[in-house]
Amino acid sequence: MSAKKAGSPQSPKLLSGGNPQIAKGYGDAPVQAYIAAMPGWTQAVGRQLDALIEAAVPGVTKAVKWNTPLYGVEEGCWFLSFHVFARYVKVAFFRGALLDPAPPVASRVQDTRYFHIQEGDALDEAMLAAWVKQASRLPGERM
Repeated sequence: MSAKKAGSPQSPKLLSGGNPQIAKGYGDAPVQAYIAAMPGWTQAVGRQLDALIEAAVPGVTKAVKWNTPLYGVEEGCWFLSFHVFARYVKVAFFRGALLDPAPPVASRVQDTRYFHIQEGDALDEAMLAAWVKQASRLPGERM
């Protein structure tokens, strides 16, 4: 954990569950600010996810909206996001029901599927990269 207090000028406020409060912005900088503010073990997960997404989708578009990093192939049209919760990082595939195989966690939103990463999980990077590549080729969610 960082020695900085949440909410100090150097550190973004952490919302419920430890999700960083980051100002809306487009590009890599706000996403990197979000990742840098992720608490504890979640920060390494954020770095790993960001690197995996960049490798799988060269030139990926990034933004932070609603305190959540978003990834797309064109600005304003997103295929994936992730969000910090107290016990896991939730990766959302907005057209996840169309992926093969579909990520394991269902959503109330018809096409959205989630993948949860908990502390100490060994990530199947090949599966995540396959999902990211598939998701990037599907129509994104306009937000």
